[in-house]
Amino acid sequence: MLPQHLKQIRVLMLNEKENLERTLFRLEQGFELQFRLGPSLQGRKVMVHTNYPLEGQPFQRHNFHVLEWNYPSGKDDDSDKFCSLNLKIAGSYQYYFGYTERSGGGYIVVDPVLCVGADNHVLPLDCITIQTYLSKCLGHLDDWPDRLRVAKESGYNMIHFTPLQTLGESRSCYSLADQLAVNPDFIPEGQSYSWVDVGALVEKLRKEWNMLCITDVVYNHTAANSVWIREHPECGYNLVNSPHLRPAWVLDRALWHLTTRVAEGRYKAKGLPADITNDSHLNAIRTVLRQDLFPEIKLWEFYQVKVESAVEQFRILLQNGSKPDHSKTGGKPGLKIVQDPQFHRYGNTVDMDSALETFVPHSSLPQHIEECCGWLRQKLSDLNKEQLHIIQQHQEQAANCIVGNVVYERLADHGPKLGPVNRKNPLVTRYFTFPYQDMTLEQELQLLDQPDKSCHFLAHNGWVMGDDPLRNFAEPGSNVYLRRELICWGDSVKLRYGNGPEDCPYLWAHMQKYTEITAKYFHGVRLDNCHSTPLHVAEAMLDAARAVRPNLYVIAELFTGSELIDNVFVNRLGISSLIREAMSAGDSHEEGRLVYRYGGEPVGAFVQPSLRPLMPSIAHAMFLDVTHDNECPIQLRSALDSLPSSAIVSMACCATGSTRGYDELVPHQISVVKEERFYPKWNPAAPATSASEVGFHTGIIAGKLALNKLHQELAAQGFIQVYVDQVDADIVAITRHCPSTHQSVVAVCRTAFKDPKTHQYDTNVPPMFIPGKIEEVILEARTVDRHAGTYKKDDGYINGMPEYTVEIKEHIPHILLSGVTSKGRSEFVQEITFQKLTPGSVIAFRVSLDPKAQKLVGVLRHYLSQFSPKYRRGSTADENPPEVLQKPLAQLMSKLTLADLNVLLFRCDSEEQEDGGGCYNIPGWETLKYAGLQGLMSVLADIRPNNDLGHPVCANLRQGDWLIDFVSNRLVNREGPLAQVGQWLGAMFNYMKHIPRYLIPCYFDAILVSTYTTALDAAYKLMSRSLSVTWRWRMFPIVSIQSQARRSSLPHFSSGIFRCWGRDTFIALRGLMLLTGRHTEARNIILAFAGTLRHGLIPNLLGEGRCARYNCRDALWWWLQCIQDYATHIPQGHEILNCLVTRMYPTDDCEPRKPGEVEQPLYDVIQEALQRHLEGISFRERNAGPKIDMNMRDEGFSVAAKVDPATGFISGGNRFNCGTWMDKMGESEKARNKGMPATPRDGAAVEIVGLSKSAVRWVVELHAKGLFPYDGTKIHRDGKEVFVSYSQWNQQLQQSFEAAFWVSGDPKDPNEKHPDLVHKKGIYKDSYGASSPWCDYQLRPNFTIAMVVAPELFTVERAWKALDVAEKKLLGPLGMKTLDPDDMVYCGVYDNALDNDNYNLAKGFNYHQGPEWLWPVGYFLRAKLYFAKKLGQETYGQTVNLVKNVLSRHYTHLERSPWRGLPELTNENGQYCKFSCETQAWSLATVLEVLYDL
Repeated sequence: MLPQHLKQIRVLMLNEKENLERTLFRLEQGFELQFRLGPSLQGRKVMVHTNYPLEGQPFQRHNFHVLEWNYPSGKDDDSDKFCSLNLKIAGSYQYYFGYTERSGGGYIVVDPVLCVGADNHVLPLDCITIQTYLSKCLGHLDDWPDRLRVAKESGYNMIHFTPLQTLGESRSCYSLADQLAVNPDFIPEGQSYSWVDVGALVEKLRKEWNMLCITDVVYNHTAANSVWIREHPECGYNLVNSPHLRPAWVLDRALWHLTTRVAEGRYKAKGLPADITNDSHLNAIRTVLRQDLFPEIKLWEFYQVKVESAVEQFRILLQNGSKPDHSKTGGKPGLKIVQDPQFHRYGNTVDMDSALETFVPHSSLPQHIEECCGWLRQKLSDLNKEQLHIIQQHQEQAANCIVGNVVYERLADHGPKLGPVNRKNPLVTRYFTFPYQDMTLEQELQLLDQPDKSCHFLAHNGWVMGDDPLRNFAEPGSNVYLRRELICWGDSVKLRYGNGPEDCPYLWAHMQKYTEITAKYFHGVRLDNCHSTPLHVAEAMLDAARAVRPNLYVIAELFTGSELIDNVFVNRLGISSLIREAMSAGDSHEEGRLVYRYGGEPVGAFVQPSLRPLMPSIAHAMFLDVTHDNECPIQLRSALDSLPSSAIVSMACCATGSTRGYDELVPHQISVVKEERFYPKWNPAAPATSASEVGFHTGIIAGKLALNKLHQELAAQGFIQVYVDQVDADIVAITRHCPSTHQSVVAVCRTAFKDPKTHQYDTNVPPMFIPGKIEEVILEARTVDRHAGTYKKDDGYINGMPEYTVEIKEHIPHILLSGVTSKGRSEFVQEITFQKLTPGSVIAFRVSLDPKAQKLVGVLRHYLSQFSPKYRRGSTADENPPEVLQKPLAQLMSKLTLADLNVLLFRCDSEEQEDGGGCYNIPGWETLKYAGLQGLMSVLADIRPNNDLGHPVCANLRQGDWLIDFVSNRLVNREGPLAQVGQWLGAMFNYMKHIPRYLIPCYFDAILVSTYTTALDAAYKLMSRSLSVTWRWRMFPIVSIQSQARRSSLPHFSSGIFRCWGRDTFIALRGLMLLTGRHTEARNIILAFAGTLRHGLIPNLLGEGRCARYNCRDALWWWLQCIQDYATHIPQGHEILNCLVTRMYPTDDCEPRKPGEVEQPLYDVIQEALQRHLEGISFRERNAGPKIDMNMRDEGFSVAAKVDPATGFISGGNRFNCGTWMDKMGESEKARNKGMPATPRDGAAVEIVGLSKSAVRWVVELHAKGLFPYDGTKIHRDGKEVFVSYSQWNQQLQQSFEAAFWVSGDPKDPNEKHPDLVHKKGIYKDSYGASSPWCDYQLRPNFTIAMVVAPELFTVERAWKALDVAEKKLLGPLGMKTLDPDDMVYCGVYDNALDNDNYNLAKGFNYHQGPEWLWPVGYFLRAKLYFAKKLGQETYGQTVNLVKNVLSRHYTHLERSPWRGLPELTNENGQYCKFSCETQAWSLATVLEVLYDL
């Protein structure tokens, strides 16, 4: 068991309706797979099902079980819960998930572990080098070791055998007569070898030669002469179990008789001789088909109705007064024809119910019945004509396919040139078996109706060009056989499995036994013709195979033309490797691209964490220079290309291989059907001219041995990074790099796609510049002409070209270099000029970093290993470590304050500019969002998982040290512990600057990740444990560091006079300061703002103290709420009431006083604020006019607030100002809204009523405890001095609230003053007593604030009803709509730049008239939680689910946002708004408060 920090864990996030059946997820045994809930599933009772077997139980594909959730935090919390699979068994496994019904799912594929040798050491999949053998060319089993030794001595470690079973008549390797018997060709006379003997040889190869063996399984067909298919014809597609093939069989027999007539010369007169050689003969075939054959067999009759019989049946029904069955027709007319399931001529019938519904006589009179029958007769005649037309189209396609087949087989240069038509080589291959004596076509057609005969007419198999691989072309609904679209294998019968074993028991049992034998004796299988094998069949057979051999290696070659469809096969079958072929490349550039495509990371790739998201992958490749059933490369390219193309393949970071004969330069395809010669045996001293033996000097064998050894070494030693360089049109250089030792191997391959004898290659080879120090030349090889005669095909052995051999030198320690140059302090470059890099040559270098760089990388890895053990390999201790690096980084970080951490992690451009700096700009791209680490971490988080080394940030890092220096220098220039962190980074960067530039992005990221995670840990330790959140939610309190309460939002309000807002500060303070443990800062902010009290208000905009504006009615009450929160949340928090406040404005009209000049305890300041509101506040703003607000009308500068003596509500404002948070002032002259508030909310705003109730209730409680000296205050009312007790005020608010604010919708409600204005019932008004009464009745989210701060004002049932309306109408993905979408002025898209004549929209007038603000969602969720608790456990549980679901969307946004924050607002339905602040303090604060409540 690996230690937890080394264990590889992949996380798959589940999202609603996400079906990933066509996405490939590959994992290794020993990995842990964790399923976690994505945002769309948070808060739901999701269950994850899988068919991965429970410990100790066998795998059953259709047996699913539910995975248990793990709760790392010990709480039932969706944010970090996961269920997991510890993957120990290879294969394909399915998962699906849902809460009420299935919501999504997919597959995972676990790779097998392959072991070789007596010690069973592991053979990684990327180490595989495979060679294919046609088994029938190996001779007797006794001779196999001598023939197979060629693979061993050539460096291969896996052998692929074509099937070893008894072959059919055609002798094709893939047409098997008996799937259960060993091919008798392998057994010498007098011996009785069995599968046991084959298995013994395979095991000998595994143990003694370190070689594995795999073989094909063929599920799609069997040889036409298989004995068992004659005994069990139901196992194929015959005319009894598949009567839809009857018309195709008739056509097939007619074509066979045409063949015999053409062969006999009977069509010569029509221009169609037996020897077809030109286009006129092809045209004659079409003419004969159209004029003679098709009219003779009348295929359309199988699809037509016998008109008169149907009409007579209809007539009798009408005469009997029959009526249609409406349950079948649905009462709708429309004639339906029923296809005869047995496909007899004129066997189709009429659905009489549909006829009776469609053709209705006017009466039952005979003439009306006859009229009706005439209508039916005409319709049926028309339908028969339609069928005739359809069949004629099929026949036209059939004619095209027949002619195309003839062209390939008889005329094409690349075809087999079969010669004249005869019985052995018919005009076209027969599509069906015919196991009877010759007879006439008429006699054969009579057999159609004799089931004992027609059951033996079996459909042949083949393939269909461009067909859907997921469709079975022999099943009903397909016309492939009728249209002659099948490229047919006339030696093989297509097998018919049906839907399961119950449909064809014998076939399933037979093939399962065949599979089990194969799995017992071989280490893997190749799925022949995989794309045409029914998936459910292959699934079941591979399940049986894995039951025998769990670590079965499965390979296949797919021709689907689609990676997504490839994935369907790989997923469902658990295919380990897909066969890919270098021969598919048309030039060296494409061949190099395939190397890059099929495996490995890019050189300099980022270090990935052990726990990371599960990323989709492409199928693991088995990259072959050529497959055994494809054309010979020498014929298509040149013999000289064999070595360099092999080298290109060998450098691929995946399984590689070849087919026997390629290395020996056999200059033709070794036919899987016709080849009967034997492979030569191994003899190291074999002469060049020997046909029966091969040795090291045969063909390119010596070169292939070196390349195969190199391939295996690279994979085993962790050279997992790949770079492909197209040096020129013919030269490809491939680098394999080890990311821990930083050694590289570079292979330079000069291809020869064209024969040098006929093509002039450039003699000037460009020099190469190798970064680093060349340690050795691993190999230098080229194909040379050895003048040993020319190729002559041997009769008994598969021999190659003796003309060529490989001249090879290996492990040359020293090389004469044309020049060694140093490019900058970190670039040590060696220039190579090539003397003999002729076409067909390969040279491979082993390259290290130059000694200095190698040492510095080792030191870097040494310091990084304090953060992760993955850096230990390749690490070197520092002999003279700088002082700053002698302490662990965590120790330096522990001295930082939260303010320091804000500098380290965040600070936007305008904040930095105040200190004379700014955020870093990436030339040609953009400026980072933050100067601190988060600015880079957000970008790197997108770059890292995809290894996007082409990103502008990576380019900038490779080009110079500017960004590197920026990161450390901005910290070094500060004082104290931050400077030390800067020095630590600077010291690490100093090492990094001396390593090759291509490695800089990787190590820069590693250093930053280590610093960043250490900083997060340090920050979290400084925060309050009262906000006990799970790991997943930790980012919320961490991000609160950037949202200091003095700063409202980024980037728009981050500096200068607009940095600090009173209302925003105190809405955010509880979440950002109190709940995160920043109590001292909170206390200082409360007291500082207390000092600014004037007119009984605190400022809306602090304006650096120079131009404060006292123009909001709500900030004072948010401030009082925060004092209450401080006093109740913090131990001994009430002591803040006695703290002295330095008053800046002890009277309304005085000049600012000096610090300490006037001081009074906080409780006196609170008393003054309450007294002033009870007395009534009315004043005109200082400097009123365009100087302080260029948009406001004169009346708007008059500020008023008072307590309504009738209700106790704080009331105020006028229609020209906006004293609450919904404070958009019109700016557009064009739309005539300039100086008009969009939302004045004058009167008593609901949240201010709630906040004032909370404050008054609290001072009453404090006074009762002796903590507040005042129980009320004296005021002047109606010319008299009266005493108002706070207790009395509290009771008045309680009694007045619901009567004034609840909208019952009942027209008889005595409390309802304006029943005509109600358009939403069951809600709370937004205000009371507005100058525009209809504004009171608008549905907005503000009442939820009152619910949280003063829940006692609300009756539970009404509150719940109102919250339900708010949820349905206002709740968006991230925020709350600020206005009911049913309101006539609602507009959910905020565009502050728009200036048109629309009063409601121009210049962002709808800022609070629909756009979805985030901070109110916190109050909505908290209110839901509070009242849900009152309604019982079930309701509370459902509410918790809702809350988690909403919060998870915030988490997702936070995680993906480059600002690492929550925005001010979104447009409707959560859409991005470019005019919104990207991160806002109160948005985050209220979410933190919800987390606290949870």
